[in-house]
Amino acid sequence: MFGNIGWGEFMVLLIAALVILGPERLPGAVSWVTKTMRQVRDYAGGASQQLKDELGPEFDDLRKPLSDLNQLRGMTPRAVITKHLLDGDDSIISGTFGGKPFANGSTGPSLSKQAPSSPPLAANERPPVDPDAT
Repeated sequence: MFGNIGWGEFMVLLIAALVILGPERLPGAVSWVTKTMRQVRDYAGGASQQLKDELGPEFDDLRKPLSDLNQLRGMTPRAVITKHLLDGDDSIISGTFGGKPFANGSTGPSLSKQAPSSPPLAANERPPVDPDAT
């Protein structure tokens, strides 16, 4: 519930609530908020269950596109291309075709280019700047 609120923000909210409500009414307000949140969660769960009961097997048909979307969110670009464009066959991307290297003997295009190695920087040395890259 508080996934987007950091500890500093939570402390500011707590201090503001203490100043606005005062120490006498703060415990009552906290209990009211927790009770209200519990009721909202119960209502949402009940509405979801009622929707499942009324729609029956059609509810699964509505959930399938959402589960497909959630599955796509977790995929990397390479996995998306492999699954949808290459029908799961990543031999073109990995450099083999049918388990064998390409005809010219290469393993295909390299997807990860490594930068030429350079000596490590000294303690207070600034890294070189490429004006074309920035």
